[in-house]
Amino acid sequence: MYEITKEKDEKFTIYHLKDKESGSWIKVAPERGGIITAFGVDGVETLFLNKKTFYDEEVNVRGGIPILFPISGQLRDGEYEWKGTVYKMKNHGFARNLPWEVIDTQSDECASITLKLTSNEKTKNAYPFDFEVIYTYILKDNQLQILQEYVNKSDAEMPIYAGFHPYFKTSNKNLDYETDAKTYRDDNDFEIKNVADGLDLSDKKESFVLLDVEKQEIAFTLPEIDKKVTMNYGEEFKYVYLWTEQGQDFLCVEPWIAQTDEMNRKEELYFVGIGESLKTFLTISVQ
Repeated sequence: MYEITKEKDEKFTIYHLKDKESGSWIKVAPERGGIITAFGVDGVETLFLNKKTFYDEEVNVRGGIPILFPISGQLRDGEYEWKGTVYKMKNHGFARNLPWEVIDTQSDECASITLKLTSNEKTKNAYPFDFEVIYTYILKDNQLQILQEYVNKSDAEMPIYAGFHPYFKTSNKNLDYETDAKTYRDDNDFEIKNVADGLDLSDKKESFVLLDVEKQEIAFTLPEIDKKVTMNYGEEFKYVYLWTEQGQDFLCVEPWIAQTDEMNRKEELYFVGIGESLKTFLTISVQ
């Protein structure tokens, strides 16, 4: 019922996980930031992928489901201060640009692959902590589950605000969202607005941020393929960012633990204790 294959494409080794009975699949590129590049259901692809950016390691991938760690979003002037030292870090952290190690695959009761990212001298130049991050991608029926474990191996508390950046394939910039959020911040003018008035990104350059989510769930329909996407995620993810680029056939729905530039604000950082770990999840179901 479940199958895992791997192949070398133009540049990277790609793991292809299939649920043959339901006709669903995911593709994973461990060497390219551990990214999921494809998630198909009933023979239909749900994710956007710009292959030119995927193969160009000098740029960030536009598409798939990039991993955001140890931060989500931008830092003011690309830097932050921690314990008297200034560190520089790129947007959304470094995990999406580093190779991940495959440590396990399973194809018995589901199709799954487990990846690990470990701190090194290069990461510590941007983020002065020892860590292991372990992700398990699980495909079963029409559902993708992403189990996460963020392990602190440092001798101090480790601040993180991880997140996800799924690129859903659609040219429609004005989707109807099922969410209990009542307000959002429009980062094009930084005004607080009502969700009930709509979340139209048609002419927007910057993100919308859902501010007061209580239920960790958001759902929407991709009109071109008439599939409903439901995202559930751990209570640590307090915000959902909505973003697109004009002229591109995607819309991003992004659960984040904290808002952009939090390493400078230091108001809502999530701290992992010494020798402890944060375990959480993201589930994407398509019907």
